[in-house]
Amino acid sequence: MRPVFLSLFLSLHLHVLLVSSISFTEFVFPNFTASNLKFVDSSQGAFLFSRNATFKAGMFSPRGDAPSNFYFSVVHVASDIIIWSANRDSPVSRSGIMNLLPQGISVSEDDKSQTVWSTPVLPSPVFALRLMDSGNLVLLDRFNVSLWESFGFPTDTIVAGQRLPVGMFLSGSVQDGNFSTGDHKFLVGESDALLQWKGQTYWKLRMDTRAYVNMNFPVEYLTITRNGLVLMGRNGTSVIIQVALPPSDFRMAKMDSSGKFIISRLSGQTMVSEFEGPANSCEIPSVCAGIGLCHLENASENPICSCPDELHLDTDESTCVPNDYSLALPVSCDTSNLSYLDIVVGVSYLSNRFVSPAQMGFNLTSCQDLCSRNCSCLGVFYENTSLSCYLVNNAFGSMSLEQNSADNQDLVGYLKLTIKEHSKDRRNDISHNGSGFPLIALVLLPCTGFFLLITLGFLWWRRFAVMRYNSIREKKSFQRGSFSSGDLGSFRIPGLPQKFEYETLERATDNFRTQIGAGGFGSVYKGTLSDNTIVAVKKITNLGVHGRKEFCTEIAIIGNIRHANLVKLRGFCARGRQLLLVYEYMNQGSLDKTLFGAGPVLEWQERFDIALGTARGLAYLHCGCDQKIIHCDVKPENILLHDHFQAKISDFGLSKLLSQEESSLFTTMRGTRGYLAPEWLTNAAISEKADVYSFGMVLLELVSGRKNCSFKSHSHSLMENRQDHRDHSSSSSSSTGLVYFPLYALDMHEQGRYLELADPRLEGRVTNEEIGKVIRIALCCVHEEPALRPTMAAVVGMMEGNIPVGNPRMESLNFLRFYGLRFAEASMVEGQIGESGDLVFRRESSNSGGSRNSLSYVASQQVSGPR
Repeated sequence: MRPVFLSLFLSLHLHVLLVSSISFTEFVFPNFTASNLKFVDSSQGAFLFSRNATFKAGMFSPRGDAPSNFYFSVVHVASDIIIWSANRDSPVSRSGIMNLLPQGISVSEDDKSQTVWSTPVLPSPVFALRLMDSGNLVLLDRFNVSLWESFGFPTDTIVAGQRLPVGMFLSGSVQDGNFSTGDHKFLVGESDALLQWKGQTYWKLRMDTRAYVNMNFPVEYLTITRNGLVLMGRNGTSVIIQVALPPSDFRMAKMDSSGKFIISRLSGQTMVSEFEGPANSCEIPSVCAGIGLCHLENASENPICSCPDELHLDTDESTCVPNDYSLALPVSCDTSNLSYLDIVVGVSYLSNRFVSPAQMGFNLTSCQDLCSRNCSCLGVFYENTSLSCYLVNNAFGSMSLEQNSADNQDLVGYLKLTIKEHSKDRRNDISHNGSGFPLIALVLLPCTGFFLLITLGFLWWRRFAVMRYNSIREKKSFQRGSFSSGDLGSFRIPGLPQKFEYETLERATDNFRTQIGAGGFGSVYKGTLSDNTIVAVKKITNLGVHGRKEFCTEIAIIGNIRHANLVKLRGFCARGRQLLLVYEYMNQGSLDKTLFGAGPVLEWQERFDIALGTARGLAYLHCGCDQKIIHCDVKPENILLHDHFQAKISDFGLSKLLSQEESSLFTTMRGTRGYLAPEWLTNAAISEKADVYSFGMVLLELVSGRKNCSFKSHSHSLMENRQDHRDHSSSSSSSTGLVYFPLYALDMHEQGRYLELADPRLEGRVTNEEIGKVIRIALCCVHEEPALRPTMAAVVGMMEGNIPVGNPRMESLNFLRFYGLRFAEASMVEGQIGESGDLVFRRESSNSGGSRNSLSYVASQQVSGPR
């Protein structure tokens, strides 16, 4: 039936094709020619419209371009945006033509000119050209089988429903008015989508806080949907990474000429930007001239560009060049006249984040020699503490100048330069004899050879002695189970953070005078480094790493984890059995002090933002890192607050550093009572869902503003203002009762009375709907069966409104009634509040009961130690 349909369609339109230049709907047929001039009167150059006139095809000139450049293109009618162009690198004039022949499509300047673009050789003759309402331009054979599709050859844009398979990419234009292929690419990889500039990666999708990583299966393709952008895997059945956006009937994604990947939706007749990556323009290496510096002043979105002090812009303002005119950028592979210029300290060169160092353990001279031997190398970045050497190959982009950050103060950039010949001659113009050979060389050469032999012999003997000494020392070190800070330098482990000397941290903390926290992993002290950077120094106890290399590897893993909602590890120090970790300082302290303390009350939006930030950090640990990390101790004490109450999770990954004896507890119990998931008590397998449970308990505390298990006076209602825990220490046990808030939240959820759960200090500044949303999410997180709990990525989606909030399964929450009963029984026995605020109980009977009973009587006692 399909061939018959096409034949009838052909017969009906053949006469019109031959005698008129009007536009057509959905189909045109071979031996058809179109130009902008031919169709300009009827439809501004369009000769073909899709069935619903959503898209049109023709010879068009982009907005703002000179009228002499025309392209065979597909245009979205409502927004008048070109979504695909054939001859993007070979524009034609207004009289240029598109020919549809049985062999395919071709574009040329005129009938007699050479073809500038054509479709590849096709397996069978073309019967029709069809423009679909999806925007796909398709060549069909007589059996209606696709021979070629524009969706298979994307340019800089994809639209809703279009797929971009692994290995394919979008190439940005040179500029808005010039469709020629530029240097920016948006590429779909096997595990992520990324942006590249001249082959250098400068952004990845999964590093963006708005992207949710659901699982770590291989990616098969990327597509745009009504609800956002997704990377699909497992034969198109599983979402690997998702950017959830508000529903829209039409959406497109573009590799913009600015170097940003932009997702936009149709609003009226214009496209409105919804997502841009990277958000910071200074993270694009082409935003400034080559070797230039970029920074954002006063949080402005407009980048400010400059050259390093020793450089200035060249005449065409495309790159920074040396102020010293005897030096020039290298133009050949000649290594005899090279020099290196120290260009800047404390910058971020974006491609360094996504590649391993070319070498580790090299000194600066060796790093520069490595670049000198590489013709494509234009400069190096060298990190002094880790002895890491990064090469900049093929093109040197602009650098991000982070003036208010100490993160990159150890990274120095060096530019490879050529010494011009006339300058080289002047430098070599020293005293010569008549034959042109330097006189001084005749005197020094014999002496130099003699001393060189002596020096080589001494170095060989010293190297042998040092190797023997280190071998004996290492053997003794392993026998003692200890190692020194100096021993760590012999290992070349990529990503190792800055190594501090013990004396440096001792001075920074004023001999560890100001303690700001304590926990199962050790005590935390406030310190100030020599550059006035405030840090938090944690002394780790119970360290039991089996070898130095294993220890360094674990530190490198933790140090390489970067996320806006995770506390950053800045460095470490190891001396003997002592281990110190240096973290960024959080000036607002921990959540428990802010939430449960006597200071100003946290407003509802602040609480919600803290919960959302914590959820994002946990989601990144679970599925955004190269190695999945289960925190195992999520609680308010481990949620730190920075400026504007930005939440950052601490103590993640430290279980990797516990001693063998301490690590054995991991299979039975690790964390803090009151936040432990039920599976810890049954010796069941522990997964990331244990963190989800703990997060649910934290959510409940954020709602109520007090501990989930706390003493309340029997004469007072639950909604009365909470008093500080220490106020209750003087109350008699007969006048106090133990309230288990999760059970109370479950009861109020069943009745829909969510406002009764809110912190009374909010005094009505929150609605029943706002509380209800968070309570439902929290109850879903604390399901007894781990499989029923959502992933943290799903929790983030529910909190942001991109995923519907789930309904708690009551049958999986009945265990809370058992816990509540036991806690109520516990309130009837003698109890008291410890100085730390934890509950301590003493049983009155000898009937021990099971593990669940024992849980009831040590509700808040910590297994991992005091925090």
